[in-house]
Amino acid sequence: MPSLSPLASLWAWDNLPTNDVGIGFACSRAARLTRHIDDQLRHRPGQSSLGGLQPRISSRHHRQSIADKRQLHNRFSVNEATMGGLKAVEDRPTPKEVYNWRLYTEASIIAMGSLLFGYDSAFIGTTIARAGFKDDFGITDANKSGISSNITSAFQAGALGGALMCFFITEYIGRKWALIIANLVFIAGAVPMVAATTDLANIYAGRALTGWGCGVITATVPSYIAELSISSIRGILTGLFEVTYQTGSLVGFWINYGVNQNMDPNSRAAWRVPMAVQLIPAGFLLVGGFFLHESPLWLFKKGRIAEAEKALVALRHLPMDHQYMQEEVAIINTRLSEEADVAAKYGTGFWAYIRGCLAELSRKGMWNRLLLVFCSFSLQNMSGAAAINYYSPMLFGSIGIKDVALYTGIYGLVKAVASIIFYGALIDIWGRRNPTIISSLACSLCLWFVGAYVKVGNPAPIIAAGNELSASNAAGGKAATAAIMIYSVFWSFGLNGIPWIVSAEIFPGALRNLTGTFAAFTQWMIQFIITKALPYIFESLDFGVWFFFACWMLTATLWAYFFLPETKGVTLEQMDVLFGYEGDRRAQGIVQTPLAKEDAVSIEEGVGKPGMTDHTERA
Repeated sequence: MPSLSPLASLWAWDNLPTNDVGIGFACSRAARLTRHIDDQLRHRPGQSSLGGLQPRISSRHHRQSIADKRQLHNRFSVNEATMGGLKAVEDRPTPKEVYNWRLYTEASIIAMGSLLFGYDSAFIGTTIARAGFKDDFGITDANKSGISSNITSAFQAGALGGALMCFFITEYIGRKWALIIANLVFIAGAVPMVAATTDLANIYAGRALTGWGCGVITATVPSYIAELSISSIRGILTGLFEVTYQTGSLVGFWINYGVNQNMDPNSRAAWRVPMAVQLIPAGFLLVGGFFLHESPLWLFKKGRIAEAEKALVALRHLPMDHQYMQEEVAIINTRLSEEADVAAKYGTGFWAYIRGCLAELSRKGMWNRLLLVFCSFSLQNMSGAAAINYYSPMLFGSIGIKDVALYTGIYGLVKAVASIIFYGALIDIWGRRNPTIISSLACSLCLWFVGAYVKVGNPAPIIAAGNELSASNAAGGKAATAAIMIYSVFWSFGLNGIPWIVSAEIFPGALRNLTGTFAAFTQWMIQFIITKALPYIFESLDFGVWFFFACWMLTATLWAYFFLPETKGVTLEQMDVLFGYEGDRRAQGIVQTPLAKEDAVSIEEGVGKPGMTDHTERA
C-alpha cells in the first residue's frame, strides 16, 4: 500500500460520521478518499501543515475528481482486514492490536441501550389491550381511546424532553455518565409500571420516565460508539444500534405471543410480565456501564489529557508513543479546533459554540438542510409504521385478524429482517433517494389496498359478533394481511432509516452535535403528535385511517422525487452546491473555490454509482 501524507490520512479518517443518530450499517470506504486527497496534495505546491489551513482546492480539481473517480479507485489498492465475515476498510496502516475484544465488548454494551428503545416501542400496544389490564385499570369502551393515547404518548413526550436535553447533558457530564443516568431513569420508570395495581398514574409516570431515558439513549448511543471506535470498523460498530434495536423490537413483538401460549392471557401476570422484561436489558446495561471508558474526544475537549490517553491505550491496546496513537490524537485535536473555529466570533466555551452553530445554520444553504431533516422525519412518522407498532391490536383487528399477537410478531420479524438486509448490504449500493421514492410509493399502494378491503369487507364487526367471514371476505383479509407484510418490507428500506442517514451526511462535522439533537427532537416531536392523535383519528375515520396514511406516503413519494437529493458519495463541497450554501468555510479551516455550474451538473453523474459511496467531508 503506498505511503500516505499525514494530512491526507487525517482528513480521510476524520471524515467518517461521528454523530450518526440513527441508523446505517454501511462502513465508509475512506481508503479511496485518502488516496484521492493524497494524489491532489502531491501535485500542489505549498502544502499546509497539520495546524494550518487546508490547501486550496480548485474547481478544476473538483471536475477531475468527479470524472476520474473510478480511475483513481483502480490506481490504488485498499487494505482490508477481515473480521468475523465483515470487512474493515482501512484508511491508513492499522495495527492488528486495535481490533481487540475490549473495543467490541464496550460497543456491544453501549448498543444495549437501543435494545431498550426497540422493546419499549413494540410491546406496549398489545400489552395494554389485554383484558386483564383493562379490568385492573377500569378501561372501558368509552374511555379506551383516551387512556391508550395517554399511555403511548407519555413515552414520546418523555423521549422528546430527553432528546432535547441530551446535547447539554453529554457535553457537561460526558457520554458514559449520560448513558448510565438515562438508564437509571429508565429503570425508575419501569419499576412503578410493574408494581402498579389500579392506579394509571403509575403507568403514565413510568412511561414518561422510560421515554426520557430512551430519548437520551437514542441520541447518545451512536455518537458514543463512533467516538470509541476506529475508522475502519466505525460503520460496522455504529450499525450495532440497528441490530440491537431490531432485536429489542422482535422480543417486544413476540413477548405477548409467548404470554398467550404459556399463561392465562387474562390474568394480571399476563400484562406484568411484558412490563417486567424491560428491566432485564436495563440491568445488563447498568452493570456494564460502569466498565465503559469515557469518550476520548470528550476527555480531550475537557482538558483531561491523562484520562483521555489512558482510555485510548485501553481501547487500542497500543502504547501512546505508537505512530497510530499519535495520528489519532492529531485527528481529535483537529476536530476540536474546528469546533473552536465555529465559536470563534462569539468567544470560547460551550455557549459560544452554540451561538456559532446557530449563526452558521441560519445561512442560506444551511437552513434548507434543516428543513429537509424536518420534512424527512415528519413523513417518516406519518407513514403509519409507528401507528402499527403502538396500536397493532386496533389496526390488525380492523382487517379481521383474530390472533393479533401472532401477526404482530410476524410483522416485526419481517420488518427486522428487511431492515438488517438493506442497511447491512444495500444502502451503499442503492443510495438514499431512489429507495425512498420506490419505498414510499409501494407503501402507499399497500395501504390503499388495505383501506379498500376494510371499507368493502368490514370484517371487524362480523368477527366481534362471533360470526364467520364469507370465503371471499376471508380471502380478502388474507390479501390485506399480506399487503401489510409487504408494506413492512418496503418501509424498512425507505423512511425507516434513511432520514437518520441523510441528517448525518448533509452537515459539516463541527455542526453535527447540534444537528443530531435537532433530528432526534424532530423525530420524537412528530411521533408524539401522531401517537397522541391516532386513537381519535381511528374513531373518526374508521377504515379511512388506512387512506390517511396512504395519502401521506404518496406525499412522501412526491417530496422525495422533487426535493430529496442523492447524498450518497457527495462531498461537503458538492453538498454546498446542491443546497446553495452561501458562506465562507475559512472559519472552519477550509479554503475552497466555489464549484462551477458544470460541476454541480456533474455531481450526480460522478457519484451515486456502485462502489463510489464515500461520503467525504471534514468531520
